[in-house]
Amino acid sequence: MNDQLIIFDTTLRDGEQSPGASMTREEKVRIAKVLERMRVDIIEAGFPVASPGDFEAVQAVAREVKDSTVCALARAVEKDIDRAAEAIKPAKRGRIHTFLATSPIHMQHKLRMTPDQVLERAAAMVKRARQYTDDVEFSPEDAGRSEIDFLCRVLEAVIKVGARTVNIPDTVGYNLPHQFGALIKTLRERVPNSDQAVFSVHCHNDLGLAVANSLSAVLNGARQVECTINGLGERAGNASLEEIVMAVRTRRDIFPCDTRLDTTQIVPASRLVSNITGFPVQPNKAIVGANAFAHESGIHQDGVIKKRETYEIMRAEDVGWTANRMVLGKHSGRNAFKSRLKELRIEFKTEQELNAAFERFKDLADKKHEIFDEDLQALVTEADLEQENEHYRLVSLKVCSQTGETPFADVTLAVNGSEQKAGAPGGGPVDAAFKAIDSVVGSRGQLLLYSVNNITSGTDSQGEVTVRLEKAGRIVNGHGADTDIVIASAKAYLNALNKLIVPAERTHPQVDQPI
Repeated sequence: MNDQLIIFDTTLRDGEQSPGASMTREEKVRIAKVLERMRVDIIEAGFPVASPGDFEAVQAVAREVKDSTVCALARAVEKDIDRAAEAIKPAKRGRIHTFLATSPIHMQHKLRMTPDQVLERAAAMVKRARQYTDDVEFSPEDAGRSEIDFLCRVLEAVIKVGARTVNIPDTVGYNLPHQFGALIKTLRERVPNSDQAVFSVHCHNDLGLAVANSLSAVLNGARQVECTINGLGERAGNASLEEIVMAVRTRRDIFPCDTRLDTTQIVPASRLVSNITGFPVQPNKAIVGANAFAHESGIHQDGVIKKRETYEIMRAEDVGWTANRMVLGKHSGRNAFKSRLKELRIEFKTEQELNAAFERFKDLADKKHEIFDEDLQALVTEADLEQENEHYRLVSLKVCSQTGETPFADVTLAVNGSEQKAGAPGGGPVDAAFKAIDSVVGSRGQLLLYSVNNITSGTDSQGEVTVRLEKAGRIVNGHGADTDIVIASAKAYLNALNKLIVPAERTHPQVDQPI
């Protein structure tokens, strides 16, 4: 039988280190539940010591998730480990993941510690973490640029005091596949007690090699891979979960292991993460991109029609692509609506939330002939966004735009329940709408990103707009969806502004630059 390849998902922690990708507690729980449904083995939920909000988010995930191990990250510092232990206490299965840099450049310039001090600290902190749980993971940060002899000493020491997983990070994406695979092989051979721990890898994508390096490591004995949905992560991102899982499963002739994942949940997870973070998936992205299973060439189309395997090495259905659509209109009943949501595994906590979503569905059905599954996902997401905070709410928007004339927008906003009106010209209809909103709100936040994606096909498709605003060093994302792009843009802008006026509940995890 093949060995099990453990999938350690760090979308909620390392993926969140992408500038602008910070998630609320509720968003983290939503993603965690999808990862649990996918049967991800370990979910790294966050960095509890970063802020009270991050602690609460990890704790909330620990309470909700039952079938996956919930992990918390901690520097090799006593307060970090104690805080991580407290955060995962509600979990059915919890793990503490602690790390300390081992490369010369990190030890000298960042830590200002000698190798002996690093060795002593690493062992001491793993030992401390073992007081709280038997499931402790240790990472020598920047292992890809560490000296092999010292790395062996550190790994031997932490395994000796109880680390049951040792993770080898290519923190800056510096390694090439043959190098990284050889590193894992050498460590497994040279560390005397290597048989007492699972070897894991955590690769970054700075040279576009994160997945290749991870797979090379698996071929050389690594049995845990740390990855993220859509390859999300700081800088160029992390190894992509969907690519690793499907590479191992598709090439069973090469890999002596497999995962326990339900791969049909990959596409739904990808869409959810993209929607929440505001990072769209490129069309030609492997596995989850819109063109991943599309065939334009006549030769390819002919081959696929005659024999799918001529040009497809995977079945689209196996990763969650489906042609399912909900062909319901304004006369469709509430039970049919509820039934389809149940099939999509969308659940509401209260009957009131379901009723509100149904009203949104009816409004959309007046504008669109067909309602697709993606439309339903967007409806639910928009409802969640409005529940977060509605200090500002769009009441009405009128935009005039014609050739040769300066576009002008009139907007009415509800500000804490009181209606306020304003108008403004702009370079285009969206610019005019934003300026009209600004004249009421007076936020003057800097617009870092404006992105529009169609949710489904057709000219009556809903447009999904993401905006990213920055003010006083704080970055927030806003989302909005509508069949009218200008209205969707206004909704997204207001959603971001609503987040800006709320005091930050969490420090962005990038401040401590964990692995």
